[in-house]
Amino acid sequence: MSSSEKNNLKPSCEFQDNLEILRQTYFFSGLPLETLKIFAYLCTREVFRQGEYIFHQDEDDGRAFYIIDGQARLERDDNGNKIEIRDYQTGEFLGGLTLLGETRRLFSLKSVTDTTCLVLNRGKFLKTMEQFPNLLARICNAVAKSIDTWEDRFLADREDQCGDCMGRLGVTLI
Repeated sequence: MSSSEKNNLKPSCEFQDNLEILRQTYFFSGLPLETLKIFAYLCTREVFRQGEYIFHQDEDDGRAFYIIDGQARLERDDNGNKIEIRDYQTGEFLGGLTLLGETRRLFSLKSVTDTTCLVLNRGKFLKTMEQFPNLLARICNAVAKSIDTWEDRFLADREDQCGDCMGRLGVTLI
């Protein structure tokens, strides 16, 4: 096989991989195949080197990320004190809310290892959603279920240890 034939195969394989990732991601999984194909085409892949920031606290970059390979650490700068929150691994999706509207990042995300991400930006997402406005309800439903699941899990995991944080819960009441 010639090198040009190999190069022609890569985008198709990447497109299929992107499509499969979106099909398995809660945010997109309820969408029809024709819409998923558009999003799979619009996604880009970005590689972040170890120690490189994927996004920064207080910015609105309007991008959602699926970690294809690697590990990234969520951090928060609290008046010059860097707090490590948690690590994200291969197979995790984050930033879906940024696709729906302007949101300031409350955290920074830094690559712990070289990290490859599938990335979709808000502009492309919203432009596509204009063509399929009836699908917004499906996405909102997926987000609502995700928030409900998160809060339910948080309560189950932290109920005995949380103390003051219990009074701050109720995200599902939004």
